[in-house]
Amino acid sequence: MNLVKEEINRLIKDGSLCISPILDPEQIGDMTIDFRLGTDFLVEIHGGNPFIDASLNNGDRFPIKNSFQETRRKLGETFLFHPNQTVLASSLEYVKLPKNVYAELTMRSSYLRLGLSLSAIVQPGYCGCVSIELTNVNKIPLNLTVGAAIMQARLFQIKSESNYFSRKRKYMCQVRPIISAVTADADFAQLHKVWQQRNHIK
Repeated sequence: MNLVKEEINRLIKDGSLCISPILDPEQIGDMTIDFRLGTDFLVEIHGGNPFIDASLNNGDRFPIKNSFQETRRKLGETFLFHPNQTVLASSLEYVKLPKNVYAELTMRSSYLRLGLSLSAIVQPGYCGCVSIELTNVNKIPLNLTVGAAIMQARLFQIKSESNYFSRKRKYMCQVRPIISAVTADADFAQLHKVWQQRNHIK
């Protein structure tokens, strides 16, 4: 069930939903909540590695962190977003979701029309700033204002509660963007062993 404004405000009032800071009451719309662009960024760079290595086959020769650079802006400053560039960012707001509510994030229409792309789901019970992966699909650079409400979330209530902390997760309670931990997935170790056996590597 998609929660509407009255239900969202009720969850905030009883403390089961936390969104901080809310800089403008109009952030909470009839069916969505606007989220603002935070101050920390991980920017995709070229030259650190010959490629982004989403495998275990090269050891630590090409760590993913070498393909991203940390940078920070203050509220009201701008961030120049180049064509086809991927940037890891986060919401300005800290969020704590109820155990039976999840969020779907999309770009606000005004930013979709500028060529900015985003799609993300926030699990029930999550707490932290919302991590976002942004891509400029336009052919020209886009200058974004830090702190602007660029995305919106729809909240959905599920029938049963989910314990977000019941298992180990790669990205938990983060307050700034974190690089991909794709090679921490369990299947990577198994696939690496298969690759070693087929190539007679010990």
